Amino acid sequence: MPTTEHLWKPGQSGNPNGRPKGTLNKKTQIAAALMESGKEIARVVCEKALEGDMQAANIVLSRLQPPLRSRAERVNFQLDPDAPLTQQARQVLEAVSTGDIDPETGKLLIDSISSFAKLREQDELATRLEVIEMT
Repeated sequence: MPTTEHLWKPGQSGNPNGRPKGTLNKKTQIAAALMESGKEIARVVCEKALEGDMQAANIVLSRLQPPLRSRAERVNFQLDPDAPLTQQARQVLEAVSTGDIDPETGKLLIDSISSFAKLREQDELATRLEVIEMT
């Protein structure tokens, strides 16, 4: 029969010595090292960029100006907000087919309608569940 003396007891650490308090983890150590030499690294990268190093220039420029994000322009077309969601999606498709809105914006709008339909479905299920639980 094996002995159970080596098993941990409730509330007792499996590694009582563990990592000493105040010991920094690797991420913290790396961050501290970068803080010490960060200005020097930035200076060297800027110098390389000025010397014509395109990779260094790209690094510098990406920090000065973040990449542009695409944004949809405001669109104006007929959409009946009181119509059923499938009818609203059909209205969006008609607007795309007539050129009132571009296909990318049309897809974004139909995806939004679909997300709204899922939210409404969840609300309806929650309401039904409340009614069932009350009876």
